[in-house]
Amino acid sequence: MQWLEQHWYRNTPLQLILLPVSFIFRMLAATRRTLYRSGILTTVKLPVPVIVVGNITVGGSGKTPLTLWLAQQLIDSGWHPGIISRGHGGTTTSPLAVHASSSPDEAGDEAVLMAQRKLCPVWIGRDRVGAARALLQAHPECDIVLSDDGLQHYRLQRDFEIAVVDGIRRFGNGFLLPAGPLREPISRLTQVDAVVIHGGMATEGQYSMQLYGESFYNLLNPNTSAQAADFYGQRLHSLAGIGHPQRFFSHLNHLGLKVQAHPFPDHHRFTPADLDYTDADAILMTEKDAVKCTIFANEKCWVLRVDAQLDPLLTQQILERLTPDGRKTA
Repeated sequence: MQWLEQHWYRNTPLQLILLPVSFIFRMLAATRRTLYRSGILTTVKLPVPVIVVGNITVGGSGKTPLTLWLAQQLIDSGWHPGIISRGHGGTTTSPLAVHASSSPDEAGDEAVLMAQRKLCPVWIGRDRVGAARALLQAHPECDIVLSDDGLQHYRLQRDFEIAVVDGIRRFGNGFLLPAGPLREPISRLTQVDAVVIHGGMATEGQYSMQLYGESFYNLLNPNTSAQAADFYGQRLHSLAGIGHPQRFFSHLNHLGLKVQAHPFPDHHRFTPADLDYTDADAILMTEKDAVKCTIFANEKCWVLRVDAQLDPLLTQQILERLTPDGRKTA
């Protein structure tokens, strides 16, 4: 997949070769959505409201930080959210509760990251409906469900849809899979309730999201923290196995840190060899990658915690929708 992704964000002859397959993919995606909207394929309505966070492109765009931000916003507003996710990168397919100590190999790195924040219950499952039902049965106090990366999971009815767009990479070449990175046409954005632009310019009616973080914690000793200035003048290596690794490296540069960057594929399963930088004074990584490196980390490993910041008007828009007559289906 990594080699193919390189063709999605530039013009290459491979796009023309794959275009016929993209047309077929587009037709199948449109047919599937129509079948759900017409009721031919059945959808499931949960007893609590559902907010879906997703994107129309393959790869990371900031869905997990946004989901965590929404969970905190809802908690602050008196709600008791629960989070469901696919558990991408993990081996589990059946509904499973995720805890701070769960294995990322089993539950997926993003799900473990969300569980480590300890905001609310987190459950995973290939079938979002099954995961949501299991969550609600185990946690009857939950009165709202956040579905992380569930925009195309139409079987689960939703009250509010949020599409996250990478403000830097946008939509690549604009083609659907496999010629381009799109899961659905760009026109799908006109059908969601809110569009969030991560790290780029938001137009009227859209919300801008930025990730902020200046403090690091030691992976082996989480109670030990450091600021960016503490690493000035050191020999720094940085690794990132996320959807857009350069975004993390650029953030470190913005903090005044000169690093030797090591990009990896999204959801990469790290090994001790990936941390074998003998000349490093410190190895800097994302929270998402840290959950997979904990068992073999050394004292040189430092983790940057980042949090999403958005206009609180998005929260207001969501809360205004969550009324008895405000429900909607796919």
